[in-house]
Amino acid sequence: MKNKKTIIAINDFIETAEKSIKNAKKLLKDLIKQENLDLTSEVNINTQGLHSYNDWDNKIVEWVFTWEEMLDNEWNRYPVPANYSSKSKLVQWDRLKLTIAQNWRMTYKQIAPIQRETKVWLLTEDKWKYQVVIDWETYDVLTAAVTHFKWNIWDKVTIILPKWKPASFAAIDAIIPT
Repeated sequence: MKNKKTIIAINDFIETAEKSIKNAKKLLKDLIKQENLDLTSEVNINTQGLHSYNDWDNKIVEWVFTWEEMLDNEWNRYPVPANYSSKSKLVQWDRLKLTIAQNWRMTYKQIAPIQRETKVWLLTEDKWKYQVVIDWETYDVLTAAVTHFKWNIWDKVTIILPKWKPASFAAIDAIIPT
């Protein structure tokens, strides 16, 4: 009986926290609208034109890929599986579509890739993160891409970056044999 009371109390705490977060998001959204702020220009993320709709039995949501997550037109953030990101060579600012079936199976599809450029440099590691430094800029890369292809520090790699937008992350394209 003691555990039941604890479980009920924990459940109440969670419900209260969820309601508080929901209310905080609404207040923030209203305040941003009231102050006529455009936060998208401050961080170079354009979520305009993204849609959310139902298609037969599926829910479909369009997103901007920020790196390890997706951002919808209401600035909700959702994770993207690292193996999908690395194998699909997604680049920061690509637009994606997520289809959620009734059985909760999720299918990701790239719908509007950003214009890209490819550069070559060496793979490095700093503070347990894999990185590439090019033209005095440091770009993080997905650990999943490095470990999946069994690349090593100081391997020469080609990376893919957005051509016209600043980025903090790069997609690894290939290893260059030495």
